[in-house]
Amino acid sequence: MRTLRLATAALVVAGLAACAPADESDDSGTAASTGAACAPADLKTLTAGKLTFGTDDPVYPPWFDDNKPDNGKGFEGAVAKALAKKLGYADDAVVWVRVPFNNAIAPGPKTYDVDINEFSITDERKQAVDFSAPYYDVTQAVIALKSNKLSGTKALADLRGAKLGAQVGTTSLRAITESVKPTAQPQVYNNNDDAKKALQNGQIDGLVVDLPTAFYITSAEIDDATIVGQLPQPSGTPEQFGLVLDKGSSLTACVSQAVTALKSDGTLANLEKEWLAGVSGAPVLS
Repeated sequence: MRTLRLATAALVVAGLAACAPADESDDSGTAASTGAACAPADLKTLTAGKLTFGTDDPVYPPWFDDNKPDNGKGFEGAVAKALAKKLGYADDAVVWVRVPFNNAIAPGPKTYDVDINEFSITDERKQAVDFSAPYYDVTQAVIALKSNKLSGTKALADLRGAKLGAQVGTTSLRAITESVKPTAQPQVYNNNDDAKKALQNGQIDGLVVDLPTAFYITSAEIDDATIVGQLPQPSGTPEQFGLVLDKGSSLTACVSQAVTALKSDGTLANLEKEWLAGVSGAPVLS
C-alpha cells in the first residue's frame, strides 16, 4: 500500500471556501460545501484545537522517512504537513497515531481525524469511510529478483503462471486478481516487510506494489531486484490516493477543499517532484 524527500507548504486558511464549486461531489462521495467553516476553532476534531493524523507502523519511503511521520518528510508526510497548515494548524497542534492499514478503513469509531497511508479510493471502501479529494494518481508495478524468470517479462500473460504476492487489503493485491488473473492464488502478507522477505527468499516470483514503492525497493532496499513493469489499470480509470476520514465526518468537506487548493496552487506537484522524482519510465505490461 507504503529516495525521495518532501517540503511543506504554509498557506492561509482564507479562501478555502472558494476552492470547490457548491454542491459538487468529489471522489469522497461527499458533497463539498463552499460555505464550510474550516478554521481550527470551527472544526470538530477528536481533540479541540488539534488535528490528529493516523498512519500505519511501520511506514516506508518514499511516502514517509525513517518511520517518523511527524518529521514532515516523504511525500505523504509532506502532504499531511501542507494540509495541516492549509487548514490553519501549527506544527505543535498536529498529533500522529498509528493505525494498522485494515483497521483504518474498517467501519466503526476512529482514533484519528484524518488517515494518510496510500489508501486508494474505491467504491467498496467508500461504504465504510469517507475519502478526501485525491492527492496522487498511482499505478501498480511488479518487481522480481534479477535472477528470476519474470525479470525479462514484457507481456501480462507471462505473469499468469507465476507466484505473485502483495500486502493484505491493498489495491496491489486487487491488481493481481483483476489485472493479472493468475492461475494460482496470490500470496498475502501482513505488511511489505514480510512480502519483501518472501521475494528475497524465493517464496514468490514477483511482488506487486505501487510504482513509487517499487522504485524505492529496487533502488535502495533489494539490490538484486528489478521492476518488471507497470500493470494496466483494471477499468481504465486512474487509481488515486485519498485521505481517509470517518464515515460522515464533518471534516471531509474542509479536508477535500484543502487538498483541492494544494493541487490548484501547485503544492502537490512540487511535493511530487521533490519526493517522487524519477518514478516514471517503467514499461506497461500488456
